[in-house]
Amino acid sequence: MRPRGTPIGLQLARTSKTVGRAFNDALAEAGGSLPVWLILTTLRGEAHASQQELARAIGVEGPTLTRHLDQLEAAGLVRRVPHPDDRRAIRVVCSESGLELHRRLLEVVIAFNRRLTAGLSEDDLDTLRRTLDALDANVGPSAG
Repeated sequence: MRPRGTPIGLQLARTSKTVGRAFNDALAEAGGSLPVWLILTTLRGEAHASQQELARAIGVEGPTLTRHLDQLEAAGLVRRVPHPDDRRAIRVVCSESGLELHRRLLEVVIAFNRRLTAGLSEDDLDTLRRTLDALDANVGPSAG
């Protein structure tokens, strides 16, 4: 059976790209990017014993995280420090500059979310969340 209109997967992919670009542009205007936001907000919200745990938490491979952390460290936004309980592990912590950038980016994220959801009710958003969860479950790793 042919879908009516644009296939939902294609529409979702296009919308995702549009929203992702707009979100990254908003972050860039404040001096950040999606990877910077993910790293700083994850460091602010959770204690991670190692870079490996941080990579898992934000959903990237270790080498990708290392490249981002190198850039953030060079910019003075994070510091790598030895883990107090494991000499082999390195912890990543936000510097004061990193905390300040996180505060600016948080304001951008909140404003972007308001823009993105303008005109949608809480019921609309709840329905959207349930629908996205169902789509994810339909094609996720355990779907079969």
